[in-house]
Amino acid sequence: MILQPGTGPIRSATYLPAEPGTVHWGRLPCAADAPVLSVDPGTEVTFDTVSHEGILEDQGRDPRAFFRRHGVPAEEVLDDAVALAASPLPRTLGVDGPHVVSRPVRVRGARAGDLLAMTVVETLPRVRYGVVSNRHGKGALPGELPADGRTVSVFAAVTEDGTHARLPLREGGEPVVSFPLAPFLGIMGVASAASERPHSVPPGPFGGNLDINLLTAGATLYLPVQVDGALAYVGDPHFAQGDGEVSLTALEASLRATVRLDVVPREDAVRRFGELAGPLAETAEHLVPTGLDPDLDVAVQNCVRAAIGLLGARYDMAPHLAYAYLSAATDFDISQVVDVVKGVHARIRKSDFPAGP
Repeated sequence: MILQPGTGPIRSATYLPAEPGTVHWGRLPCAADAPVLSVDPGTEVTFDTVSHEGILEDQGRDPRAFFRRHGVPAEEVLDDAVALAASPLPRTLGVDGPHVVSRPVRVRGARAGDLLAMTVVETLPRVRYGVVSNRHGKGALPGELPADGRTVSVFAAVTEDGTHARLPLREGGEPVVSFPLAPFLGIMGVASAASERPHSVPPGPFGGNLDINLLTAGATLYLPVQVDGALAYVGDPHFAQGDGEVSLTALEASLRATVRLDVVPREDAVRRFGELAGPLAETAEHLVPTGLDPDLDVAVQNCVRAAIGLLGARYDMAPHLAYAYLSAATDFDISQVVDVVKGVHARIRKSDFPAGP
C-alpha cells in the first residue's frame, strides 16, 4: 500500500502531514520557532515523514523522474515528496542539511529541565522502496568511496510481504542480497535553546539526527527539554540501518510514524535517570545511554560516563562496580560515524538488575 498524504491508516486524530508549511528542510527547530501544533502530555501524534532521497539536487530534485529510472510508476511516488521538491522552501545547497524535518509540536506543561519522552507507537512504510546513498566524501571511507567522487544512490525494493529489502550484488539486477526491515526515525528531538536553527546533520543534547536503530516501535527516547513547551519534531525516516551507517545514509524511505509525547517532571526524571546531559533511550529489554562528540573516542567515553551515572541513579550502584559491570556485560555500539558529531550508545540489560522504578 502506498500511503499518500491523508490516505490509508492514520492512527491518531492528531495528524501532521509533510507539506511545505509544516516542515523545515535542512534545519532543526530552535527556541525562536512557533509551534505548528500544541498538544497535551500523553497525546499521540501521527507524522507523515518524507525521505530526502530522491528529492535532492544531485538526484535531479524531481522524484518522479528519479524513481521512474528504477521502475517505480508515477502513482507510487509520494505526492508530498513531489510538492516539497518543487517548493521554494528555504534551503541552501552546501550550507543546510538534506533532511526534511517536521515543524515543532508544543507539549503543554513541559518546562526546561524536564524530560520529554517520545515513544514510538507505530511506523508504517509509506512506499515499497528506498535508497542508500554515498556522496560528498562523507561516508566512513572518504577519498576511497565513491570511487569517482560522484553520488552513488543504490535503489532497494521491498519484498511483497513487506519484511525485507533487496539490493543487487552487482549492477544490473540479479542476484540480490536480502536484509530485514526495522523501520525507525533517524531524527527525533526537542528545540535547541539557540535563537537560530541548527543544521540538521549533527546531533546534540537536544537529540536530532541520532540515527539510533533501536528506536523502533515500542522504544522511548528521553530528551532534556531545552525550552518551555519542548517543541518536539521528527524526520529522517529509515526502513533499516546498520550500526555505524558507514556509507553516509541507511535505507532511507518515507514512514507514517505515530509518536506519543509525555513529560517527565525534573524531580521524577532525576530520581529515575539521574542528571541527563543528553539523550537516553529505553526499549523493552534495554536502557540505552548515549555519548556524542566529533571524536569517536570521546563519544565512547561520554557514553560510558552516562552509563555509570544512570546505573548509580537508577540502582544506587557504586561507580567502580558499575564500570566493572559495563565492561563485563554491556555492549557499546557505534550509532553512526557520518554525522560530523559521532554517536555511541550502550545496551544495558534491564533484566540483569533488581526490579527498579
